[in-house]
Amino acid sequence: MDTLKKFELMQKIVRELEDLQHSQQAIIQKLGKIEVDNIELGDKRLEKDLPDMHQRVSDNLDTIVGILEYFADKTQNFGNKNNVDALKEQQAINEVTGK
Repeated sequence: MDTLKKFELMQKIVRELEDLQHSQQAIIQKLGKIEVDNIELGDKRLEKDLPDMHQRVSDNLDTIVGILEYFADKTQNFGNKNNVDALKEQQAINEVTGK
């Protein structure tokens, strides 16, 4: 795999991890709303299971955030080390000139 393709794939993974992070945050918010609603309702099953679900999703979010930070840094370092901006410029020139 050439350097630009590898970098683009790494950037795609960073975007997907960001999307996953946002999804997990939304799930935590929804679980919190259900927990608040259940305070009034008082369903025993929800009282029992929702806190565990909330904790598991929260733990997953912590893991996702850690992976995202690591991989975003790795992607940035890869781009800097391989001078990806110059490679993109050269690729654009090659496309225009037909090389």
